[in-house]
Amino acid sequence: MSDQSAELEPEREDDAYVLGPKAVAAILYAVDIDDSAKLTELMEPLHPADIADLLEQINAFDRSRLVRLYGREFDGEILSELDESIREEVIGVLTPQVLSQAVRDMDSDDVVDLVEDLEDHQQEAILDALPDADRVAVQQALSYPEYSAGRLMQRELVMAPEHWTVGQAIDHLRATPEDELPAQFYHIVLVDPRLHPIGNVTLGKLMRSKRETRLIDIKEETFQVIPVQQDESDVAYAFNQYHLISAPVVDDEERLIGVITIDDAMVVLDEEHEEDILRLAGVGEGSLSDRVVETTKQRLPWLAVNLVTAIAASLVIAQFEVAIAQIVALAVLMPIVASMGGNAGTQSLTVAVRAIATKDLTGANVWRVIRREVLVGLINGVIFAVVMGIVGLLWFGSPALGYVIAAAMVINLVVAGLAGTVIPVILDRVGVDPALASGAFVTTVTDVVGFFAFLGLAVVVLL
Repeated sequence: MSDQSAELEPEREDDAYVLGPKAVAAILYAVDIDDSAKLTELMEPLHPADIADLLEQINAFDRSRLVRLYGREFDGEILSELDESIREEVIGVLTPQVLSQAVRDMDSDDVVDLVEDLEDHQQEAILDALPDADRVAVQQALSYPEYSAGRLMQRELVMAPEHWTVGQAIDHLRATPEDELPAQFYHIVLVDPRLHPIGNVTLGKLMRSKRETRLIDIKEETFQVIPVQQDESDVAYAFNQYHLISAPVVDDEERLIGVITIDDAMVVLDEEHEEDILRLAGVGEGSLSDRVVETTKQRLPWLAVNLVTAIAASLVIAQFEVAIAQIVALAVLMPIVASMGGNAGTQSLTVAVRAIATKDLTGANVWRVIRREVLVGLINGVIFAVVMGIVGLLWFGSPALGYVIAAAMVINLVVAGLAGTVIPVILDRVGVDPALASGAFVTTVTDVVGFFAFLGLAVVVLL
């Protein structure tokens, strides 16, 4: 193994596929000494995704110097792999010549993804670098709604008339100039005379079938057509649900206009998962490359919402000031009830939001799921009620206090299971993203119910 390869290998087994500190240090040293040849030598073995990760990890000053020194070696695939938060910055550093060559090598869907979030002047610079046909294709894709299949599809595809044979298809592929075929494709799309897609033929079946075999006889059994206006989240769901590799996209007249491949669908699916996780935590859609001010703006509104819910819970506590003043143990045990309810609510909420996103939670099974979560809350509540009842007895020497906290624990965990499931379902039905808004509501419900149940029972039983 060469020294250079060793430098680029991860240093621990759990760092597989991660660029190691030694590799990053070697690359930055080449940048520091302005050694373009050494930088190219170090970067050449790296996949574009690894180079994108490197650019995202280093600071803006080093990023700018590296991009300038790398120069004409900069590849369009690197741009497509970059996080949106720094892509615009990198494009601003590239020379027009390098940018022009980079975008010419990209598929149309990658170019659309690249330009859709850029400033107008940067969009124009990239579009001007494209051949006329590609520029028109990208501009038309940009005319479709954001987050639609029209933005996700690529124009480059291989289609064949439904009456062709395997031999005719192979001869056509061999006779077609290389630059007129997609860089990668998985299917030949069969079309009727009106350009309506009627089936897919995999390259595997094409290569192992006899020349005289009709394409229509070896088409795939599973075939899904994607309307151009369909939301990209539904596209990703279809790919995952039906195990698709690629799918044709049709216009309003059901004519073939493009194709979506599995790599683009999986990117959307990954983004949907990431978005749900971030929204559940109330941190927006930021990334590690965002600046302090941007990150603060994203998180501030949700912290403000949390403050409002905390005040609501405090108002409940304020109604029992006399009881708390007389029995100090109530102040000690209150956070336990609220915390257990909050955690139980978050568990149910996470399951419900994910099930809604994957379309597993529907009107047909919603009541069964709600009943399950309530029963889980009840069982867990009884178990922890016994535990806290014993704690209350041993800690404060009061059987009555143990009964109170035990009862409050059962009530709050049952309510947590109910709220964690019902609230996201209701929000989804009224058109509000459950991942975005459910957390604040569930937290408020469990805090208010937990405090009210515990303190209310304490007043009735202990005073």
